[in-house]
Amino acid sequence: MIGHRCGGYGTRPSRDTEVVARFVGPVARVSPDVVNYRATIVDPRSSAMSRLGSWAPATLEERLDRMESLASIHQLPYRYALAIDSRNMDALVELFVPDVRVGREERGRDALKRWFTETMRRPKTSVHFIGNHVVDFDDADHAHGIVYCRDELERPELGLWEVGMLQYWDTYVRVGGEWCFERRRFHRWYIVDALTRPSHGAGVNDGDDSLTTHQLPEAFESWDRFWAEADAEGVA
Repeated sequence: MIGHRCGGYGTRPSRDTEVVARFVGPVARVSPDVVNYRATIVDPRSSAMSRLGSWAPATLEERLDRMESLASIHQLPYRYALAIDSRNMDALVELFVPDVRVGREERGRDALKRWFTETMRRPKTSVHFIGNHVVDFDDADHAHGIVYCRDELERPELGLWEVGMLQYWDTYVRVGGEWCFERRRFHRWYIVDALTRPSHGAGVNDGDDSLTTHQLPEAFESWDRFWAEADAEGVA
């Protein structure tokens, strides 16, 4: 038996706050001792949002499904980065829903492939390094999230090697049992040549990018509110 203790260091909690699992080969079977664990730590029926979003699974099967879904969603940005940096356009568009919207007038993976192919002809080499990835579930088949990324783009025609920091604000949906991107919105702090010191908004929406880019940190809903309150309190 393996027990996971929840509580202070060196403190053994009561029996109803201990997770116990038996392992039979590679398969873990949760014992009845786990019954009260979730209710004791976080009531899934609570109206408060959990650290995984507003949707609260009602059964053990739904919780396990959410764990598997979270793992699948976390793979999407990694596979996106690999596909775009290797210029594997077929693998890239398969990460999106079949009827993905492309611009204002087109839909579908074929249209998306044409758009990505044209866009990724501009930089010669690209490197996308994925960082933090926060996911919130809206229900069993829909979620949204924010992905941090550091990107590098080689621009041989300009003699530049650009570096930048950005975020993708994503929506995800499960289609035919597979999690896909439904939409990716592009947000950026800056993008500059590697020999240039970054500054607020440097290179953002300067005409060289085919994407409409939202400026960070101003895109955060909490950003202006924080500074307004800080200024009112005389902290700034």
